[in-house]
Amino acid sequence: MRIGIIGTGTVGQTLAGKLVELGHEVTLGSRTKDNEKGLAWAGQAGPNGHAGTFADAAEFGEVVINATGGTVSLAALRAAGAERLAGKLLIDVSNPLVFGPEGELTLDPVNTDSIGEQIQREFPEARVVKALNTLTAVMMVDPAKLPGEHNLFIAGNDAGAKAETVALLGEFGWPAEWILDLGDITGARGTEMMMPFWIRIYRQFGTPEFNYSFKRRA
Repeated sequence: MRIGIIGTGTVGQTLAGKLVELGHEVTLGSRTKDNEKGLAWAGQAGPNGHAGTFADAAEFGEVVINATGGTVSLAALRAAGAERLAGKLLIDVSNPLVFGPEGELTLDPVNTDSIGEQIQREFPEARVVKALNTLTAVMMVDPAKLPGEHNLFIAGNDAGAKAETVALLGEFGWPAEWILDLGDITGARGTEMMMPFWIRIYRQFGTPEFNYSFKRRA
């Protein structure tokens, strides 16, 4: 499968590396063709790894993953181009984290909206699924790092797009029964609001290699 990834940070590169390892062909997109991070990743990724602009990645991908920071996601996807996203599964991994001058963390948007919803509204022809935004990058692609069952969450308006997302996550090692479907894209509000709590736990544990595990009474 051809996959375009918007964003060359740790999350984008981690996802891209795993997807290439799994046999997919990936274009990692950034603002400019000469982005150092993108070119360095492509240089070591082998023949199935490419670097380009946001537009190049969106054009290339049968599936597109938004791995930018949530506060810049809309601008990055505008640069990618609505016409290049139309009809495609767009997996949104972003979180709209805003850090204050003393390190205090807030979200923008929050509570009555989410970046997942904003993306779906601005790109109505894309099939947006919120996923993978509640854990650190290495855990996204290697759930076996933790023993036992632990959970991911998805939200989106298109049932077929969610099924495609679950199948792709299965390639990373996530059993379908570990993935909790939170319904339509408004479910992104809840998963984005989990991140301030996640960061508190990270500071307490001193490591990002943990995840949520929800148990239901039989």
